[in-house]
Formats: sequence, C-alpha cells, structure tokens
Amino acid sequence: MNEDIKTFTISIYTENNIGLLNRISAIFQRRHINIESLTTSQSEIEGVNRFVIVVNITEDQAKKVVKQIEKQVETIRAYYHTDEQTIFTESCMFKIKSALLFEEPQIQNIIKESNTTIVTVNKEFFVLEKSGRRHEIEALRRDLNAFGIMQFVRSGRIAVTKDEMKITEMLLAFNNQ
Repeated sequence: MNEDIKTFTISIYTENNIGLLNRISAIFQRRHINIESLTTSQSEIEGVNRFVIVVNITEDQAKKVVKQIEKQVETIRAYYHTDEQTIFTESCMFKIKSALLFEEPQIQNIIKESNTTIVTVNKEFFVLEKSGRRHEIEALRRDLNAFGIMQFVRSGRIAVTKDEMKITEMLLAFNNQ
C-alpha cells in the first residue's frame, strides 16, 4: 500500500539543552526527510521549549519520527498533526528602497490589499511586515519583486492545535519535579 505524503506539523516539547537541535535534525537526516521549516521558542510553561517542525511525509513516517524524537532524554513529549488539525501562520519582512514608496503608487496599493504593515521608514529604505499563510507571503513577494526587494526574511511556521491538548498539565507536572 502506497501511503499519501502530507504536510505534518511536528511539535516537540523539550528541556532547553545544548546540542538537542543537532540530535533532532539528525533524526530527520538519517531518514532522508527534508525539513520545510523549523521554529523554536518557549512554550506555555516556564523552562520548557517547543519546536515546531514542518515536513512533507507519510503518516507512518510521522509516527516513527515522533517515537524516535521522544527517545531523546530532553524530550518531554512530541506530537504530529495535519494542516487540518492546526491553526498556523508564518511571518515575513521586506526591506525596500524608500523612494519607491513615494514614486510607485502601485506599492501603496499592494500594501493595502495584502494587509501588510509598514514597520519603519527612513530616507534609504522602508520595512514591511506580513503574517499569514505561505501562499499569501509568496504572492506578496512576487508582487514586490517587480519593484526590487533589498532584503527578505520569512519565519518558520508557528502553530497551535484546534483540539485541546493535555500537554499543559503534563508540563506543569514535569516542571514541578
């Protein structure tokens, strides 16, 4: 049976230890799985970090990867979810020459239509910020590319699950050990 490849968001709750990122990425590397995006931050519990990793794999591969990740000493818990099970977004910033803001009326239309925020403006450049789905960010990048982008950066996915997760109680118990 040939299983379908889907986009999975893998959430990993961990202690914050040196070298853990290398060990987690090695799990994906050994299985020849490309990481589409990776974000790490503090979780809802003090002292517990959360990795959010996006991959395109089969559900069977997702199960195996999560089991392997949970074998890491610092891993408290790992989960995988489909796009339908999560609420997610990405963020990006564009740096563009300031003259274009005043000389190209189309840029102002693009900013308005895409719900983009101007973060800063000075004589040399202005910076735009946009949060949304990857396809929205890519569409904005294509539109702005015609005018010249000085710098562009996009975050990895950040996500929460639609269903309640009992992780908070587990993390509190872990933290109080």
